[in-house]
Amino acid sequence: EVALIFGQEEQPGYFYVGDPLEMEGVHVALDLHRFIERSAGVFGKTGTGKTFLTRTLLAGLIQEDVAVNLVFDMHNEYGWKSQDEAKQEVKGLRQLFPTGRVAVFTLDEASSRRRGSKVDGVVRVGYDRIEPEDVDSLASLMALSEVQVGALYFLRRRLGQRWAARLLDEGDPLEELEGALERGTLHGGTLGAIQRKLGMFRRFDFLQERVAEDSVRQILDYLDRGVNVILEFGRYGNSLEAYLLVANYITRRIHAHYVRRKEEALGERGKEPRPLVITIEEAHKFLDPAVSRHTIFGTIARELRKYNVTLLIVDQRPSGIDPEVMSQIGTRVTCLLDDEADIRAVFSGISGAGALREVLARLDTRQQALIMGHAVPMPVVVRTRTYGTPEFYAEMGVRAEDPEAVLARGRAVLRGEEDGDGI
Repeated sequence: EVALIFGQEEQPGYFYVGDPLEMEGVHVALDLHRFIERSAGVFGKTGTGKTFLTRTLLAGLIQEDVAVNLVFDMHNEYGWKSQDEAKQEVKGLRQLFPTGRVAVFTLDEASSRRRGSKVDGVVRVGYDRIEPEDVDSLASLMALSEVQVGALYFLRRRLGQRWAARLLDEGDPLEELEGALERGTLHGGTLGAIQRKLGMFRRFDFLQERVAEDSVRQILDYLDRGVNVILEFGRYGNSLEAYLLVANYITRRIHAHYVRRKEEALGERGKEPRPLVITIEEAHKFLDPAVSRHTIFGTIARELRKYNVTLLIVDQRPSGIDPEVMSQIGTRVTCLLDDEADIRAVFSGISGAGALREVLARLDTRQQALIMGHAVPMPVVVRTRTYGTPEFYAEMGVRAEDPEAVLARGRAVLRGEEDGDGI
């Protein structure tokens, strides 16, 4: 009966996510084609296993090949191996799909090397590629006033493509601004405040005067080929400013690429772009009411699937997300929440919310979730599938290896005869 309602995991595009409570062995499948038709969310307070649940969902999207994924991996938990709550190592998505279906990029090559992560590219951003829109998304974090944000666009016009680098260069006299300062078009205090606040960029080694390769183009090349991309932040994952800057910078350009591709397809001058799901953590920082209208992520959420791009947002504070954006979240996978405002937020626009609130309140702290919305025909509480077990690996197509074979391959890696994928 469960399979009749939710679909069978053997059907193309369906993925087993968990078992109904007290019905172990009865599999609930998620319709992944409907899951990606609108943006989706994974919610739950800290410590409820959101990352492992998200990784399971991403594994399903990759295995069923319903969309290509771009993951902004704040804490280096998706691409390469990490640890579960019992401190046991579990494979990352790159190891789970070792045949070229997942690529790992990094902002912090040294951190990736220390963790043994095999990377396919290093992201560098040239100051000459930064636009005021990229900084605008950081306005609240950088304490930029509306006047200062407006001045960024003026400075870009006057100083040209290298505007950000020139503002950070203490030896640059900025002669082009003398007339504007004299006429009062630009206030000296405003200019000084902007220069001070942009000073935080000096801490980010991935920002450089000029870069030879376009990192966004490299990532797009992978996505266009159907290869899923995970961007590790390394030590910069501890800086919300770095996370927002890079995620917004890359996503703005990828979204523009998808808009062009979609318009070309509508004009019969190109192929329809493959559906893209972008995963972001700490989503309320991108999507709070004050900034969601100014960030590309708010735009994507409101567009639904107009340009074949949707979001998978992961957050412990759904109440911090703009209610208009929350209303566009098609599928909500919710672990335990205990803040009343957060509970109200996840049930906004959901019929029968009163009874479901009681269900949510009774969830265990870990490995239980309430799934509701676009990808399921009715709300359901499941004990979520366990990521990282031998059974899970086998179901994902990862063969168990003989211990002696693992040792032999490890020795070959140390001798430089093989790479370390899957070890």
